[in-house]
Amino acid sequence: MYKSFLVKYGEIGVKGKNRYIFENMLMEQIRHALKTAEGEFEVTKEQGRIYVNVVSDDYDYDETVEALSRVFGIVGFCPLLQVEDEGFDKLAETVVDYLGKEYPEKNFTFKVNARRARKNYPLDSMEINAELGGKILDAFPESKVDVHNPEVMVCIEIRSLINIYSKEIPGPGGMPVGSNGKAMLLLSGGIDSPVAGYMLAKRGVHISAIHYVSPPYTSERARLKVEQLCEKLTGYCGSIAFFCVPFTEIQEAIKNNCPEEFFTIIMRRLMMKIAQRICEKENCLALITGESVGQVASQTMNALACTDAVCEIPVFRPLIGMDKTEIIEIARKIDTFETSILPYEDCCTVFTPRHPKVRPLLADVEAAENNFDFSELINEAVEKT
Repeated sequence: MYKSFLVKYGEIGVKGKNRYIFENMLMEQIRHALKTAEGEFEVTKEQGRIYVNVVSDDYDYDETVEALSRVFGIVGFCPLLQVEDEGFDKLAETVVDYLGKEYPEKNFTFKVNARRARKNYPLDSMEINAELGGKILDAFPESKVDVHNPEVMVCIEIRSLINIYSKEIPGPGGMPVGSNGKAMLLLSGGIDSPVAGYMLAKRGVHISAIHYVSPPYTSERARLKVEQLCEKLTGYCGSIAFFCVPFTEIQEAIKNNCPEEFFTIIMRRLMMKIAQRICEKENCLALITGESVGQVASQTMNALACTDAVCEIPVFRPLIGMDKTEIIEIARKIDTFETSILPYEDCCTVFTPRHPKVRPLLADVEAAENNFDFSELINEAVEKT
C-alpha cells in the first residue's frame, strides 16, 4: 500500500536560516542508507517536509524501514499514502479504505488531525476533522472518537498532494552525520568504545577509527574483530576510515624502560600522541574514547588528567558518567555487544601491571615516561599505520 514515507526531524527545525543546509545533509544520509535496501528511491523535500518515494516497481518494505531507522537526524518516519485532490468525498472514501486495510479489526479510538498548507481548499482544518470523523464513524460503528488519548491519530495534510498517515516509526534522533565536523575514535575490541563512537555520530560527528595492534601478543582475529565492529557502526555512522597502528615495539619499550605501575598510563599517553598525528592528516578536530570515570585504574580522575596532559585537541568521552549496565544496553541496541565480547584480546591487555597506580601524579608519570625517548618509535608507528 505504501509507496512513500514522510520523514520527520527534530533539532534541524530550529536552525533558522541555516535549516536548509541540515535538511540537505539529512537527505544525503537518507540516500546513502537506502543503498542497503532493495528498490529504487527518490528523496525530495517540500515546505519543511522530507519525502522518500519509491520509484521502482517493487521494493522491500522491511529493509526500507530498517535503513531509515538508522539515520541520525530522523526522529520518526511515517508510511504515507499520497493522493491527488479529487474532492472531499473521494478523500473520505480513500481514508476509510486506508483505515480498513491498516486496522482490520475496525475497533479503535481515533482522532482526525488535518492541516492545510494549501489554503484554497474549500474546507478548513476544523471542518475536515469534523466531516471526516463522521465518515469514519459511519464506516466503522465500533470505533470511537477520543481527542485526548486516541489509539489512532489519522493525519491529513492538504498540500500539492494530500498526505494520509496514521503510524510513526521512531528514528534514532540526533543530527545528520557530518554536520558537526570529524573526530577520531580510539576503537578497542571492547564494549565501550563502539558505543562512544555511536553517541558522537548521533550528534552529527563524522567518525574515523584508530586501533592499535601488538603482534604476536595480539592475534589477527583481534584486529578482524575490530573491523567487524567498524562495519556494525557504519549502519549508523556512514563510511568509516579505519587506521591500524603497529604498537608492539612501543609496548615492549614501555615494559623494558618504565616502572610497571605506570605501564597503562604511559601506553594511553602514547596512543593519544599517535592518534593526534593521524588526526592532522585526516582533518579530525577531536579524539573520542569510551572511558567512564572509575571503571578501571586508568580511568580515575587522576589518570584521565595525566592522559589529557599530552592532548592538544579536545577529547570527547560521551560515556564518562555512565555505568556498565547502561553502556551494555546501548551496545545491545546497536548490535555491537556480541562482537565486543568475542574472546580475542586487544593490546590494552598486554603487559598489564599487577598493581597499577590509581592516583598517579602528572610529574611522576612524566618522569617515568622520560626514562626512554619514544619519539623515534612514535614516528615509525605513524609511518607504518
